Amino acid sequence: MNEALLRSLTPSVLGILVRRGADFAAAEDAVQDALVEAVRVWPAGPPHDPKAWLITAAWRKFLDATRADTARRRREDLVDEEPAPGPAPAVDDTLQLYFLCAHPSLTPSSAVALTLRAVGGLTTRQIARAYLVPEATMAQRISRAKRTVSGVRFDRPGDVATVLRVLYLVFNEGYSGDVDLSAEAIRLTRQLAAVIDHPEVSGLLALMLLHHARRAGRTAPDGSLVPLAEQDRSRWDTTLIAEGIGILQAALARDRLGEFQAQAAIAALHADAPTAGETDWPQIVEWYDELARLTDNPVVRLNRAVAIGEADGPRAGLAALAALDDSLPRHTAVAAYLHERDGDLPAAARLYAEAARKAPSLPERDHLTRQAARLNTHHRH
Repeated sequence: MNEALLRSLTPSVLGILVRRGADFAAAEDAVQDALVEAVRVWPAGPPHDPKAWLITAAWRKFLDATRADTARRRREDLVDEEPAPGPAPAVDDTLQLYFLCAHPSLTPSSAVALTLRAVGGLTTRQIARAYLVPEATMAQRISRAKRTVSGVRFDRPGDVATVLRVLYLVFNEGYSGDVDLSAEAIRLTRQLAAVIDHPEVSGLLALMLLHHARRAGRTAPDGSLVPLAEQDRSRWDTTLIAEGIGILQAALARDRLGEFQAQAAIAALHADAPTAGETDWPQIVEWYDELARLTDNPVVRLNRAVAIGEADGPRAGLAALAALDDSLPRHTAVAAYLHERDGDLPAAARLYAEAARKAPSLPERDHLTRQAARLNTHHRH
């Protein structure tokens, strides 16, 4: 079963149902039911046209649910509009769906969560991790969002800022390696940049390109993570780096700074350094200061502590870290790194081991475990 194919077809199928009159919540349920059915029957005999199969199956699921709901008997006449057999139209509705999910009746955070779940293909657990909240809390938020838009006509698209937030989170989840969505997020952001002239759209596109350019260097041949300072920079995509920096410079020249431009500026400083030792850490700290003022995000302040540790020494970094909540994701890993830089190897080894137990992914857990083992071996000798 090709799960990537199912994920890629989901937005288009969902868009067709919405255009044919289904409200979003009912359409999303019908598409999810059709996907479950595909997983069950396709291994025995894959359809010639998977998209057409999913459209037909989802429409029938929607009609079945409609008939069962006495409050919606008025939709019975939609039976006559069942999609005709044959190849499905090649229409890409994904970006439009992102805007429709950012509906004015939803708060931005609820709109982002709903879009990530229904269109982006992320699980509730992945979305909860991105928002730093328990999975049960996020499940409730998504359920409330679906109830809010149930029966709403999706004829008023939401704002650009919410769509950018969704695209950013989709890219980050893809970039983490858990689900390969980063290329799709870049594609959609390019589409958005082609139709909306806004410096933050450009900033997000630049940020994605600069991070994606380093992707080949992030893992070793055995799949293990390679820290930024140890990456083989010859494996970075210099074409993407040049494109990202060019887009960023044009955006910054408009003097309307936003968080994505600030993040892209930090990524550009990393990408532009010939070696890790030549990284301009003082300037990176200045950009983190700007970013903290723009967002007041605790994860930004965590990354700022790392940058301070590089620019002003590990003890300065630890002082900045001490002001933050130690329950933040990766807080313990940062503490381990700074203690190692400060020469306190026993504390660093203990913290690496603790961070490994909290790691959100298997590659990160393995990397932190190896760091702890390396320091323990060094300490014994």
